[in-house]
Amino acid sequence: MFLNDHPPIAGGRELWGFPKKLAGPSLRTETDTLVGTLDYGPVRVATGTMGYKHRQADAETTLLDLASPNFLLKIIPHVDGSPRICELVEYRLEDIRLKGVWTGPGALTLHAHALAPVADLPVVEVVSTTHLVADLTLGLGKVVYDYLQEPARSTHCDRCRSLRDEGALLA
Repeated sequence: MFLNDHPPIAGGRELWGFPKKLAGPSLRTETDTLVGTLDYGPVRVATGTMGYKHRQADAETTLLDLASPNFLLKIIPHVDGSPRICELVEYRLEDIRLKGVWTGPGALTLHAHALAPVADLPVVEVVSTTHLVADLTLGLGKVVYDYLQEPARSTHCDRCRSLRDEGALLA
């Protein structure tokens, strides 16, 4: 997740386990198009577009989707690079007040970057796009499973080590 504000980067990573980096996201309307861009330093790494308020979407289904649980694999290394935290975390959105939801045609373009590897997972097809306006709260998470606790420590600890070695851990 790329943000342009330091406190949410630190809090989101340390509390919930969201992998976050400092970058320049933007979202704006251009006539009848919603345009989202992501710049990492001076380099554009992503551009997404969709029809702005093209077709109203089903608010009830969207509310159910937003209220369902979400999960993250929170991995934080120790100072020596070994896994210190390796947890499956559940979090939910709370106090959701949906003000509008729309769907429409969309497109996404990703560009290669050494430190923002969003293009490493290629877009094969844009299946759907949704734009919503809502007030909501990101609730505190709960640990569903701690991979470093006994008795499963050795098996899962090895998986965390391999994730670290593959570069999946963020310092």
